[in-house]
Amino acid sequence: MTETEFVDMTDLRNAIRKIEAAIGKRVIGSERVVRFMFIALLSNNHVLLEGVPGLAKTMLASEFSRHLCMDFKRIQFTPDMLPTDVTGTMIFNLESKKLEFRRGPIFANVLLADEINRTPAKVQSALLEGMEEKKVSVGGEDYPLPEPFLVIATQNPIEQEGTFPLAEALMDRFLFRYILTYPSREEELGILRSLSLPEEEIENDIDGNKILELRREVSKIYASEEIITYIVDIIRATRSNDLIMVGASPRTTAKYLMASKANAMLNGRDFVIPEDIRFLARALLNHRIMLRPEALLENGGDAYSVVNRVIDRVISQVETPK
Repeated sequence: MTETEFVDMTDLRNAIRKIEAAIGKRVIGSERVVRFMFIALLSNNHVLLEGVPGLAKTMLASEFSRHLCMDFKRIQFTPDMLPTDVTGTMIFNLESKKLEFRRGPIFANVLLADEINRTPAKVQSALLEGMEEKKVSVGGEDYPLPEPFLVIATQNPIEQEGTFPLAEALMDRFLFRYILTYPSREEELGILRSLSLPEEEIENDIDGNKILELRREVSKIYASEEIITYIVDIIRATRSNDLIMVGASPRTTAKYLMASKANAMLNGRDFVIPEDIRFLARALLNHRIMLRPEALLENGGDAYSVVNRVIDRVISQVETPK
């Protein structure tokens, strides 16, 4: 990549920063998670937001999509849904006397899958093909999804009543699982103050074509042999750690590299540095490793804090490139 080509992306990066700042005014303390959502979008991946009810997960996803000039749809998952409620179904047209495909809400650029774990596995699986293959199969025919395609899913903690655990295959399709926690006192005060702010008019500087352009530029970001080795060594270290029963898969390695490139580009660089990799580690790995039971007993605390400490320990044990 030449320097001239890279400078041409400045306006688009500035537009993304404006969106991050605008969402930050409406959803206090959201700067980090919005950055992860953009990284998922630019690396052709998806993001899962998890937290107890009332932490503005749905509002955050809605605000994100509202600032993008792309088709947006929302699915409110419930226990009585069918897979066709997601993908669409075949209907009989009385005029043409033929079966026709009626598209479901999955046919959007940005799909908010709200409370995804309140629906059983057969409905969750309806998302799986779309998230990975970018198409759905109905009636023996394949129907491609629009480009770009991003799923922002929200879920409540598994321990709550009326929830179904996500299948591991589906969890692995999410680039990040971001855990939302209760705001600090200052942030909660800011939330109340923001309620009186008038809703600003949105300037949609980012559309689908620009996202696809940014994706092409992300793929050109340079990652040295040392950086690639660093990522591989981190992933392999999750498989040999005494506290981890199941480590991250090779698919994670490829996703990690693309996400690191996206973060580098958003930070105005045309090359990946170790800080990009460490910045993404917790949200990218916390749902891809399975801890041994003794890990929770020895380390104490809730499962999320323990898995983060284990990830930090893995990172610290891998030699950082100079």
